Amino acid sequence: MQEYFFTIYLTYDQCMQYYQGNIKYIQVTEDTGKRIRFPAVHIRKFVSSLGIRGRFRLCLDGQNGFVSLEKIT
Repeated sequence: MQEYFFTIYLTYDQCMQYYQGNIKYIQVTEDTGKRIRFPAVHIRKFVSSLGIRGRFRLCLDGQNGFVSLEKIT
């Protein structure tokens, strides 16, 4: 399993584009500089009235398939 750590700050309006399905993927830069893209559906549970703010851990399986996304701070 591969783990990637990153920080994300999105406004509520930016999140709504993802939440409503207008944008299909999220691309982030993890701590070592690698760019990672994953389906936007996985951030829906983290959207608040402020948007999304915090540190996250993304876990992928050996074939780069999604395993989990969790907020760590």
